Amino acid sequence: MSYTMDKTIAGVPFEQVVEMTRAALLSKGFGVLTEIDVKATMKKKMDADVDDYIILGACNPRMAFEAMKMEPKVGAMLPCNVIIRGLKGGDVMVSAIDPVVSMQGIDNDTLKDTAGKVRSMLEQVIASI
Repeated sequence: MSYTMDKTIAGVPFEQVVEMTRAALLSKGFGVLTEIDVKATMKKKMDADVDDYIILGACNPRMAFEAMKMEPKVGAMLPCNVIIRGLKGGDVMVSAIDPVVSMQGIDNDTLKDTAGKVRSMLEQVIASI
């Protein structure tokens, strides 16, 4: 079972895909709480050269609030990470966590239903990029 929903974009510069991803997230009610530039961090911390790689910590506040009412510790599983990474040859891949898979360890059917709604929203985000 895959734990991400993925899309490869060809012919579009990395930074433009990052902005397209932000806009797609916003269109579905997600805000970006955190941004980690993995490439810059690896260079700074380890002097390692890696391809472009950004992690966006995305959150839909309404859905997160609903989940926290059901399971107060669910915040340990949030936000929904979305990665944008450069591939060999110039393509860019966007991957979003599948919240249904990430919530499997929590025994709460209502929460699983909510995770399904978030999955659908993230599928729409990925498809629209």
